[in-house]
Formats: sequence, C-alpha cells, structure tokens
Amino acid sequence: MEIKLTEQGNILVVAVTGRLDTLSAPSFEKMVENRISKATNKVILDLKDLQYVSSAGLRSFLVVAQKGKALGGCVICCSASGLVRKVLEISKFCQILPEFDSLEEALRQNRV
Repeated sequence: MEIKLTEQGNILVVAVTGRLDTLSAPSFEKMVENRISKATNKVILDLKDLQYVSSAGLRSFLVVAQKGKALGGCVICCSASGLVRKVLEISKFCQILPEFDSLEEALRQNRV
C-alpha cells in the first residue's frame, strides 16, 4: 500500500494505492489521523488506485471518519472502481461515507 497526502485549503486528500487490508490498515489509520486537525478537518479518500479493501480497511475508513466528524469535518470517498466499488456497495458503505465519481467533483462539492 502507498499513501499520498496533500492539502487543498482545509481539505486533506488521501490517495491510496494498492491493497488496504489487515497488514496495511493500522499504518493508514495512524498516518491519516495524525494529519486531521481542526484546520484540516475535511478528508477526501481518493480510491482511484486502490485495488483491494478488506473489512480491516473499511474499519479504518470508519475510524478516520469518526475523527474528522469529532473535529467538525467530514470524510468522503471518490473514484472507487472494480472490486473496491463492489465492496463499498455490498457493505452499504456509500450510505456512511458519501462517494463521488472523481476527485474534481469531490473537491467542487466540498469547498467551504
């Protein structure tokens, strides 16, 4: 798994590449949680290059979403495809974390 973190104003964009599973989920959580703050409390999970997500990965999404919400922000997803999209749909995760088709759309919808 590879994670790229960038900030656009008060929005933290987290681009995840590879697999988010039992082995990689703890480092994902720690890295993202450490970057969320009152100043950067909106998070976009860019899943364009995520090839696999396990239940441990879904749990990590929830942990990050709870921290963002506790600081008055939110967490959303974008660009999920293939198996990852199917997992999000089957688990009804899209009802918990809003999802957008592209990063551009997610940024446009979540500007303050």
